[in-house]
Amino acid sequence: MLVRVRSRDGLERVSIPDPSRATVSTLKSLIQAQLAVPVSAQFLSLNRDLLLAKTPADALCFSDLSDPAALLSSLGVAHGSVVFLSYFDLPRSVSGAPPITPSGSFGRKMTMDDLIARQVRVSRQETPHCDTASFDRDAANAFQLYVNETLAFAVKRGGFMYGRVEDGGVVFVDFIYEPPQQGTEDSLFLLRDPDEEAFVEAIADGLGMRRVGFVFTQSVGRTGKGEYTLSAREVLQAAELHAEGGIEEWVTALVKLEVNEDGAADVHFEAFQMSDNCVKLFKDGLFVTEIGDDDNPRVSRMKKDVVVGVKDTREVDNDFFLVPVKISDHQGPLSTSFPVENRITTVTMRALKNHLDRTKHLPFVKRISDFHLLLLLARYLDVNADIPALTECVVGQTPVPEGYQLLIDSLAAAAS
Repeated sequence: MLVRVRSRDGLERVSIPDPSRATVSTLKSLIQAQLAVPVSAQFLSLNRDLLLAKTPADALCFSDLSDPAALLSSLGVAHGSVVFLSYFDLPRSVSGAPPITPSGSFGRKMTMDDLIARQVRVSRQETPHCDTASFDRDAANAFQLYVNETLAFAVKRGGFMYGRVEDGGVVFVDFIYEPPQQGTEDSLFLLRDPDEEAFVEAIADGLGMRRVGFVFTQSVGRTGKGEYTLSAREVLQAAELHAEGGIEEWVTALVKLEVNEDGAADVHFEAFQMSDNCVKLFKDGLFVTEIGDDDNPRVSRMKKDVVVGVKDTREVDNDFFLVPVKISDHQGPLSTSFPVENRITTVTMRALKNHLDRTKHLPFVKRISDFHLLLLLARYLDVNADIPALTECVVGQTPVPEGYQLLIDSLAAAAS
């Protein structure tokens, strides 16, 4: 008697010399002898769904051929019958037979969409790569004061956070660069200036710092207020900037107004990381990037099905992508008393003169230990020679050479 044996590797045949006396144990021994699959590794069933089992525990659910003493004839196994065979961690190839892959309906060739849907799983990430995000008090205060007192949280505002990543995944945010931008209640459009960002990077490099994250605000009039942590637009933008950031400790910070127990509004900071899963989905181009005003802001839409739990879906709750990060604060090495770039009021040399006049009582190095001031100077000085010299003084808090003091004073005096 010939019995056909179907596995994920293809269709094979086993010859049974005495079918009237053959048992399940006999069949297993013959499979071992003729197909080189050890008895201990075999899972047999007449149910084709056995081939969909992903683990030995799943395969044990198919028990119709589990009694080794049962006669094959009593189980309906006859000449030409198909018996399904599963095994795990046993590489094999069947000559001349196409492999069988699991799919929604048995025997149907798996399409690329099926494969992506089964391989792309979305789950919560419990542990962030960044243990704690510590914000320089002055930098955080300067940012929230502007959005609270000047913008009144009516529109969104954002900035790139710069600082250091220390041992243990602690991120120190020492200054915030606010690029050119246009904010609305629900969207933040960054009008990025490559030349200005080159100045920023040169200053950060001289200070021994790097870009470590992005901070943004939520407006009080946002769509679906209070029903979600981040909107689909915010998740998409955060994932894009995280992917660009180039470090696994990248932090996404959120500033918003929250009503306290007394009914008054308090400014509230939160920090997250976008999950590894989220960043990979963005890099793989699976996010739907066109988001309409009528779309549900609580979910992100995918271009293809993904698996959330046991469900295939194209809509993922945004909270699945957020990994909370602890927040603390510190007093960093820089001051934040100089006017900030790209706000409503343009920063000019008049601001430099006013700042230097106001800080005459301080050592000159203290007077220029402000990122926003250095950014203004970078527009007029040599970014490859002068800026590194000045940042070296700032880092070491050493006296600024007299020639640079005269040069900076002359730039300020020109505003008179």
